[in-house]
Amino acid sequence: MTLTVPPPSSGSAPFVSPTARLEDEAIGIFREVVAECERPVLLFSGGKDSVVMLHLARRAFAPARLPFPVMHVDTGHNFAEVIEFRDRAVKEFGVELVVASVQDSIDAGRVREDLSFGASRNPLQTVTLLDAITEHRFDAVFGGARRDEERARAKERVVSHRDEFGQWDPKNQRPELWSLYNTRHHRGEHVRVFPLSNWTELDIWRFIEAREVELPSLYFAHERLVFERDGMLMAVNEFVSRRESEVPFEATVRFRTIGDATCTAAVSSTAATVADIVAETSVARLTERGATRADDRISEAGMEDRKRQGYF
Repeated sequence: MTLTVPPPSSGSAPFVSPTARLEDEAIGIFREVVAECERPVLLFSGGKDSVVMLHLARRAFAPARLPFPVMHVDTGHNFAEVIEFRDRAVKEFGVELVVASVQDSIDAGRVREDLSFGASRNPLQTVTLLDAITEHRFDAVFGGARRDEERARAKERVVSHRDEFGQWDPKNQRPELWSLYNTRHHRGEHVRVFPLSNWTELDIWRFIEAREVELPSLYFAHERLVFERDGMLMAVNEFVSRRESEVPFEATVRFRTIGDATCTAAVSSTAATVADIVAETSVARLTERGATRADDRISEAGMEDRKRQGYF
């Protein structure tokens, strides 16, 4: 027998880009959770993080179709461009869309809407989300939260256990040594899963650039009627009430994050392409939520309190 001796190694492993490593990690998380859980679902709002998750999920299971539906927790106060994009993306990917409506929760008396000036439906999503999880018996819910966004999210594990009430205990989390994930749960409980936990906003945009991912037009610089509130540029729309002193004006803006139209602000920007946004994001000093989400400014512990109750 003749042995074939491989050529000498250069002593270093081939270079793999950081984004490629993150892709592999996220794809592995999708596959592991689907293999271990019965009824997963992916939260999909049409925002950039959920779009990236959808692309990663397709890569994880190609050429087969996605083995789970996508769900949008709909406040009813959405940017029209995002809803149009959501419906088009769902059709293109050939996935089932489940819409959990906050308005339905209000009509059923499950939640009470705060109609005071400046109030948002964003906090009401918790009950709607938990009701939908119970109704459809979802036992694993994929979300696009990242640790770089906000302090409470930085505390969360990749696979995060929720009790029978959908609540999260930040002091009682499961270890994830060597990227080993524990999805075990009792009937009535579920896990929240965050494949993008270790990504940053810049990583997201680099993936979008490399994979030529389509996004809602709101993410790119455009002329829009806005007004200033608490140092943020709020879009003028049918859902946002204004004080007399909050005078609208035209500005070139884009949105770094997209959520409920009543609490999501724009930023001044001329970044009209993905390459422009990558360059802009690389020098940003504030996270997108810290700079553009009014509901995150309520208190230092606001997000953690909401997550304890079942919010994402």
